[in-house]
Amino acid sequence: MNFLANVVEVLVPGGKASAGPPLGPALGPLGVNVADVVKKINEATADLNGMQVPVKVTVKSRTEYQVDVGTPPTSALVLKEVGLEKGSGNALEMVGNLTMDQVVKVAGIKRNNLLSVSLKSAAKEVIGTCGTMGITVEGMPRKEAQAAVDEGRFDEILA
Repeated sequence: MNFLANVVEVLVPGGKASAGPPLGPALGPLGVNVADVVKKINEATADLNGMQVPVKVTVKSRTEYQVDVGTPPTSALVLKEVGLEKGSGNALEMVGNLTMDQVVKVAGIKRNNLLSVSLKSAAKEVIGTCGTMGITVEGMPRKEAQAAVDEGRFDEILA
C-alpha cells in the first residue's frame, strides 16, 4: 500500500522540545509516539540549546517517521556568540562585537544554507547580518570588515 506521508514543520527551542504545542497537537492525530519523536528532536538539537530551530517531521506510518533538523537563523547564531538576546535594530547603534573566529564558527554552521561557495564568501554573508544587527566584527563596522576579508587580512582563519 502506497500513500502520501504527512509532514509537520515547526520551530522548537533547541534541546527543549516537548509534547505540548506545537508538536503534540500536530503529531498526536498521526498516531506516532510523540515522546519518541520529541526525544529524537532533543538529542539532535542539544547543541542549539534554547535557540529556535526549524524541525521537519515526515510521518509515513505509526512506526515510520523521519526527523530533519534545520539550522537556526544566522541572526540567532550571531546573538548566541555575542551573548545578547537581541540586536540593536539600528545598523548605526553598535551593541556587540564578534571576533573573526566567531564569524567563521557561525559561517560553518550555516554553510549549507547560505548561497556562498566558499568559507570566505559565507563569512562575508555573516558579517552582513552582523551589520544589520548593530554588531561589529573585530571592532569594524560591516563594510570595513567585509573589505578586510576581500583584502585577505583574515585569509589564515578563512583557509
